[in-house]
Amino acid sequence: MALISKDKTITILKHIAIILDGNGRWAKKRGLPRTMGHQAGVENIRRVAIEASNLGIKALSLFAFSTENWSRPQQEVDFLMKLPSEFEKRFKDDFEKFDIKVTFSGRKTRMSDENMEILARITKNTAKRKGLILNICFDYGSKEELVQAIKQIALKVENKELKTEDITDKDVDQYLYTKDLPPLDLLIRPSGEVRLSNFMLWQAAYAELYFCKVYWPSFSKKELTKAIKAFQKRERRYGGLKG
Repeated sequence: MALISKDKTITILKHIAIILDGNGRWAKKRGLPRTMGHQAGVENIRRVAIEASNLGIKALSLFAFSTENWSRPQQEVDFLMKLPSEFEKRFKDDFEKFDIKVTFSGRKTRMSDENMEILARITKNTAKRKGLILNICFDYGSKEELVQAIKQIALKVENKELKTEDITDKDVDQYLYTKDLPPLDLLIRPSGEVRLSNFMLWQAAYAELYFCKVYWPSFSKKELTKAIKAFQKRERRYGGLKG
């Protein structure tokens, strides 16, 4: 699948991740409460996911709520915890139309039983779809993810199912939330911040990074295309030298 521009054909990468940053600042700039920024950010998930699907991208991971976000004002956290229900109600028809499969990455220990049921239902209802995999990273933290992977590997060593000297990076891969997704090609952060904020630290080892100043609610088809074109201009050597 390819994105056609005026001057050339651009091969599409398989897996893009985006940090959904700048919702609060987007709202403040417009004199709105921060919660309205999060509302606009959720609406943009639908638009960007459909565009990614149209472009033939295999997987799109979106960092929606971090393990550290629980420390935000309670009113804001309470609003964010209502989003899984709204996500299911408002987008299920669109995602069915575009054959989008929805998965969730993150902890499952702090969310309410109601939200756990919603996430499980969405996952089950979209499991057989063959199009874009939309991976929502909710209550996600990369350090937490890695700790859990290490614990699983340690347990295998303890049970004599694996020798310490035989552990490889592939063993870590199979215990990450993203084990069933293609390797990460491109990580995008809108809003002007230039850091990873505990997002996909292992997966981003050889991913290309792209930063832009637009806030997430305003991150459009045009911005996604710009990021992909920037990716296509880069030379990926994975620590080696070209030819």
